[in-house]
Amino acid sequence: MDEQQKFNEIIKKVEALKKSGSIDLSNEEDLSIAIMNLISLEEHFYFTGEKTGKKEYFNVLNEIRSIRKELLSRLIDKHEGETWCITKHLLATTMRLIEVGTKFQSDGEKKEASEMFDRAYKIYSIFWALRLKLVDLAGVKKIAADENGKPWTLQNIVDKLVDCCDE
Repeated sequence: MDEQQKFNEIIKKVEALKKSGSIDLSNEEDLSIAIMNLISLEEHFYFTGEKTGKKEYFNVLNEIRSIRKELLSRLIDKHEGETWCITKHLLATTMRLIEVGTKFQSDGEKKEASEMFDRAYKIYSIFWALRLKLVDLAGVKKIAADENGKPWTLQNIVDKLVDCCDE
């Protein structure tokens, strides 16, 4: 299948998703951010338990983990290979890169902040491409080309699909 055919297939999938009304991307974007924060909470409860020696923090970690698993299952329904763990780690990485970028930003290191934010968005774009089943893992590098032959990236697709302000 050539690049134009791949592009046309992606457009068909996007149009079918829009017409079906089965996916509310603004709600799902909010849910994905909530899941990112739950993953961060799991990490913080782990480190707090270890640093303080208070094992009761691990009980809270397990409760947070249960909630995160339940919410992630609303976004990732079919587990092919390790897609469940892949999507979890994509969201965790996105959150951490945003946090690092924010720290750089507050320290006045704008170039470094921008680089971290760009990386976070690229990782988040891969999450959405997998979530929406627009590509399989083999197609993550290059998806399609626009009318000028310029390759679309996962980020281009997310820019067009996931806009929490478009209601």
